[in-house]
Amino acid sequence: MALKLKLTRNQLASFLTDPEQIKQFEKLFEVGNVVIDVDVQGTQLDVGNALAQVASLAGTVSALAQTGALEASTALAVAQNVAASLSSLADIANAAALQPAPVAPCCPPELVPPLVPFRRNVLAVHDMTRQVLAAPNVEAPMIFSAVDISRGAWGDTGGGGAGKMYVADAGVYDIQFSVQVDSNKGADSELWIWLRVNGVDVAESASVIRVKGNDGETVAAWNWLVELPANVPFQVMWTADSVQTYLETFAAAGVVPAIPSVIITVAQEA
Repeated sequence: MALKLKLTRNQLASFLTDPEQIKQFEKLFEVGNVVIDVDVQGTQLDVGNALAQVASLAGTVSALAQTGALEASTALAVAQNVAASLSSLADIANAAALQPAPVAPCCPPELVPPLVPFRRNVLAVHDMTRQVLAAPNVEAPMIFSAVDISRGAWGDTGGGGAGKMYVADAGVYDIQFSVQVDSNKGADSELWIWLRVNGVDVAESASVIRVKGNDGETVAAWNWLVELPANVPFQVMWTADSVQTYLETFAAAGVVPAIPSVIITVAQEA
């Protein structure tokens, strides 16, 4: 059984303009293509030497690509051919009950196709209603009436589960929010915001803002980076020292788009 790497003269001429270079590159392939005869019955098998020849050829191709003598697309094709040859040699060695000698990776990082990233769960929601507390200092979840993006994460927009969000996969998530706070109390008031996961307040997750008098529009916005379990509800909670301090919304006016009372985004980080 024989394994060979091959690049035709026309293919070489597509990136080598000097005939002498073409001849030298053909010689390179002749070196790399010393017939690798393999008898799986064990009479003739020098996998270590064959692997070394293939790895040497890969290194030469990589060097040519880095200096610009070889186009990246052609170098990638050769690298993939090399990788296939390495795999075939390893399979042959296993069939003969022999272990090939360890060989360094055949292809430098710049020639290896990028890995496909893992699925990133994301959620984006917002609300266009005024949100008011039932009584001063009574906690409430921030609710939302619209789901803008939902991939691997979702939220409840009504009923007893209003304001609850979920992710399909456990992991580290960045939870961000932005709320438009307003007041008609006539005096300063305070509003607190914190994170709750599975019905339990997250320790040391709260912050407070002070709203200044009537029409003291203020935007509160920050984030938490937390580990979330799969399929477990989490909520952004809030309260204030007055029912006259609330989360407000404004209609579009002139060149300015409408202002939601609540915007929440969730993005998986790891």
